[in-house]
Amino acid sequence: MIALVNFFWELGPTWSWLLLGALLLCLEIVMPGVHFVWFGFAAIIVSMVVFATGIAWGWQLIVFALTAASFVIFLRGYASPLRLRSDEPDLNVRGHQYIGRTVVVEDAITGGRGKVRIGDTTWTATGPDLPAGASVKITGADGIVLVVARV
Repeated sequence: MIALVNFFWELGPTWSWLLLGALLLCLEIVMPGVHFVWFGFAAIIVSMVVFATGIAWGWQLIVFALTAASFVIFLRGYASPLRLRSDEPDLNVRGHQYIGRTVVVEDAITGGRGKVRIGDTTWTATGPDLPAGASVKITGADGIVLVVARV
């Protein structure tokens, strides 16, 4: 451990921060999840500040902390899943993709429950009592159960 500390001490602060930034970016490649990349960029920025100004190590830590916190706060808010809009919002919600389609009742809907056929798949459906072969329109989806209405 002492040898590692001596190695960094002999490199000087500019190269130490640059090396730390590169290691953090490499760690992000090995363990993806956008956790280490902000700290890696902050360390690289500190290396540039130290190179330009030669500030003391205490100030270097403060600059690192402020830069890393700024990156995390700003970019987390910017890359929030709530901000992302998809052109296929129902991609992983299969039942919602069928809303508005007209399909045929496979097994009669009795007591509010039956089955409809969509392509080669049979789906459980709820709606008014209807005989097999009747046409219905899908008006909604409740999990894997389609809500249908008489056409």
